[in-house]
Amino acid sequence: MSVALIWILVGIVLILSELMLTSVIAVFLGIGAIVTGLLLHWGWIEQTSIQFAIFGGVSLALLLLARGRIKRWFQGYTADEDEAKPNFQRDIGARVRVIRDFNHGAGRVTLNGVQWDAFSDDELKAGETAWVIANEGIQLTVARQKPKQ
Repeated sequence: MSVALIWILVGIVLILSELMLTSVIAVFLGIGAIVTGLLLHWGWIEQTSIQFAIFGGVSLALLLLARGRIKRWFQGYTADEDEAKPNFQRDIGARVRVIRDFNHGAGRVTLNGVQWDAFSDDELKAGETAWVIANEGIQLTVARQKPKQ
């Protein structure tokens, strides 16, 4: 196996390893290794010291110039939430859509795309909007009027 092919394979492995990592660094090392392998394959470089210098230089230049821009693509979205509240309390005051009529106080609603069993003193029909007033684990209590917070 030629040295150029080894550089290129190492570069591919580094780029693929970035799928497991979130640091957005290995991809630049991988590109540096691929560039070094290609230059070696084309005969533009031969000495080992030059190979490592090009690998380091290309990787460092890409890291400094592009990492900030590319890392923004991988950042998730975080809504402004009150982190002090437990998860079940954050749902209180949330708007839900009734998906099954409430019979004898029991029905079904969707909250954040998830269906929940719910209870209500109000007569709610499918398609109406209701508001969460309590969360008892896997069941919600909802009302026609939004609770005052």
